[in-house]
Amino acid sequence: MPEKPKLLITRRLRDAVQARASRDYQVLTNGEDRVFTREELIEKCQQVDAVLPCHSEHFSADVIAELPKSLKIIANHSVGVDHVDLAAAKDAGIVVTNTPDVLSDATAEIAMLCMLGAARRGAEGDAMVRAGKWDFWSPAFMVGRQVTGKRFGVLGMGRVGQVAAERARGFGMEVHYHNRKPLPDPLAKGAIFHETVEDLFAHSDVLSLHCPSTPETKGIINSKTIAMLPDRAILVNTARGNLVDEDALVAALQSGKLFAAGLDVYCNEPGGNQRISALNNVFLLPHIGSATEETRDAMGFRALDNLDAYFQGKEPGDRVA
Repeated sequence: MPEKPKLLITRRLRDAVQARASRDYQVLTNGEDRVFTREELIEKCQQVDAVLPCHSEHFSADVIAELPKSLKIIANHSVGVDHVDLAAAKDAGIVVTNTPDVLSDATAEIAMLCMLGAARRGAEGDAMVRAGKWDFWSPAFMVGRQVTGKRFGVLGMGRVGQVAAERARGFGMEVHYHNRKPLPDPLAKGAIFHETVEDLFAHSDVLSLHCPSTPETKGIINSKTIAMLPDRAILVNTARGNLVDEDALVAALQSGKLFAAGLDVYCNEPGGNQRISALNNVFLLPHIGSATEETRDAMGFRALDNLDAYFQGKEPGDRVA
């Protein structure tokens, strides 16, 4: 019987995923469930044929240059692959896969939560009641913004963006979007396409970010582009933190240019940005867009499906490099 491939799993996964991995592979785990240092990651990879990492592990070009020839595949437990230098991996002969499709619903749910939490001042209300400070009511008390009938702008109408748009329609919102090209009518479902970011922003009472982090999109939300939004717009980010210039965001929230923001991702993770956290008009979550039982199981199984295919001599279904 051939020896099972050696697999490094960098973070603690759901029990069912871990059990399947242990059945089919010789698994090296991270007992402390913490982010490896660069040196630890390289050292652990010397011992294995494959690695199943999360977005918390960064395979930059200099890290990939120190990986052994025995490591054949990086099967990511994420849909985003901005933490892996794909060109360097390809040059090194390392296959890279991700887990698309399975987290679209969960992430779209979080986008709706962030939108409603920001629009209806959810963080302020929750903190007030928990602190025992709710001792007043009047018609002018805790007034937020209603999303029904507003324009929901989607930057990046991929899988998650399309599901978020569908959820927004449930609130009676008019969907606008920008993509590199318009979607076919069956996928657009009446959403209004804008050829430029500038035009989309001008038509977004709520702007929800669903594009990947690339050199072109990093910092796409900045003082210049925020100025293009309608006054008192709401920003939602459940994609990647570095899409947003956080200094510009703080300034816009403080000035009232933005009514509020709902954020699940930050430039600094874990930890966030304390200048943002100090503001009342933000609704904050700790990067839990895909954190449901169903989705985390599905992500883990999808990553293992890709590994199984590779080690069976087949083409992994979710290969990105």
